[in-house]
Amino acid sequence: MYTELINVFSQFTDLTPQDHQLIQEIFIPKTLKKKEYFLIEGQKNDKAAFIRKGLMRYYVLKNDEYSTLEFSQELEFVADFPSFVQRGVSKQYIQAVEDCELLVTNYEGIQRIYKEVTNGNLIGRLVMEHRFVIMMNQLLSIYMHTSEERYHHFMEHYSNIAQRIPQYLIASYIGIKPESLSRIRNRMAKKNKA
Repeated sequence: MYTELINVFSQFTDLTPQDHQLIQEIFIPKTLKKKEYFLIEGQKNDKAAFIRKGLMRYYVLKNDEYSTLEFSQELEFVADFPSFVQRGVSKQYIQAVEDCELLVTNYEGIQRIYKEVTNGNLIGRLVMEHRFVIMMNQLLSIYMHTSEERYHHFMEHYSNIAQRIPQYLIASYIGIKPESLSRIRNRMAKKNKA
């Protein structure tokens, strides 16, 4: 059950048998069914998780309209990191796109990883750097690219999971209506045939 998480941590540092034991104490297995929430806007956020299986999306709701911020998949961590680090209230939703198997911990558990696991601070820094790069790339894409370029960006970065994500969520991620996404896909298909 913990093999994938230990393997991810082992990419950053050599773990001792004591580290393995501590990781198993800190992370608790949890399942989410498709469309269930890991986190809801307005909740005090004290949890982060490692995704063993499944796919999740981050989104915000403004004027009754959903805007998908990003997706997290197997072997990635999921959390509303700003509210988690600041121990505050979440400003976003995190929802299962598919049935998910998670390993969940809380703020104190993460602090124990930093203090007690071999090179725990390095592990934490590298995980946060990875999430930061993903979020910044999405933010820059929103401001710098056309909707068609954003779709190309999505396909470039999420091609391995694109078939698992409903089209309306892809449109939400790009910042367009589903009908506009259909037009973009049709134009691309015609270009590829030419």
